[in-house]
Amino acid sequence: MVVLPYPFKFHPIYKEKVWGGTALNKLFGRALPGSNIGESWEVASHAHGVSVVSQGPLAGQSLPELVGLYGRDLIGTSLPDSALVKFPLLLKILDANDYLSVQVHPDDEYAANHEVGEPGKWEAWYVIAADPGAEIIYGLQPGTTRESLRDAIRHGTIQKSLGRVPVKPGDVFDVPAGVVHALGSGVVVAEIQQNSDTVYRLYDWDRIDAAGNYRPLHIKQALDVIQFSGQRSDAVKGLVMAAPQGERTIMVANRYFALELLAIDGAMEEATQGERFHLLTCLEGNFELQCINQPESYTTLESGTSVLVPAYTNRYLLNGTGRLMKCYVPDIRRNIIESLILHGYTYSDITNRVAGLGDYRTSYVPLA
Repeated sequence: MVVLPYPFKFHPIYKEKVWGGTALNKLFGRALPGSNIGESWEVASHAHGVSVVSQGPLAGQSLPELVGLYGRDLIGTSLPDSALVKFPLLLKILDANDYLSVQVHPDDEYAANHEVGEPGKWEAWYVIAADPGAEIIYGLQPGTTRESLRDAIRHGTIQKSLGRVPVKPGDVFDVPAGVVHALGSGVVVAEIQQNSDTVYRLYDWDRIDAAGNYRPLHIKQALDVIQFSGQRSDAVKGLVMAAPQGERTIMVANRYFALELLAIDGAMEEATQGERFHLLTCLEGNFELQCINQPESYTTLESGTSVLVPAYTNRYLLNGTGRLMKCYVPDIRRNIIESLILHGYTYSDITNRVAGLGDYRTSYVPLA
């Protein structure tokens, strides 16, 4: 019997971290394997964690096996051939019970020259929960240079160089390669990123692990890749497009991924058009996902759950009330710029409010 692709849910892959906690139990009722769970890899195909289907006739199959089985029916007709070899995105939920290490990621060019088999890393966060007064480390203080930061590290005063930004639930932050960052205590985020696990730590708050050892730092690499003129300081503004039964807000768009927020009260139709898979994460509320051309392909989404919608699905309905995060590999011009212009936004609006479009690493063809 041939099994057609259907919306896939996966078993979470839990990662214990020195900064982790139990918020995923408190927020979503998950049974956790420990009391220091910092990361839940929701959709992953990486050497450090591979997702396994949790429901339906293909339960027990891994994400790489799904790609091998369905090929472009899974990933889409518009993605490059490299996506058939390595699934391009990694979706996580992070629980920062304590501050993460202050870190930075390389871009693809640096990673190609200094890492083995890993690309660079661009990521973005949606803040699911944040304690009153919570903050993140996001960028550097104005005027910080490579030389002044090197001196601050040498003299143990690096905290004075860090940008600190208060956060609240619903905030979105764009974190390209080269931007210094760390989640602060009491913050839970959904994170979409390139499929990479490369981290260069600048500072780890002088913590020691259970064996009494400091975690390794990567000062030289970090100083090599920090973009001192391209640090971030504010949450993403985004642009809203009204839709039947709700609204769509495009927040981040770059050559690796787009992040949209869907606010729905009723039934909203979405479409992969066979071109690209979608990753959906329910941020609040409850939804039924119904594939229009496959009535038997039906699943539910509750807060904190994610699903991979194969490109083969083409058109599907999201029926319910709440908010979802939708991520995919975009065609910048067609999926982002032209869509927003059709909704009345100017090119200046788009590049100023959708994070990533004005970044030097994003490649797209501007409209005339």
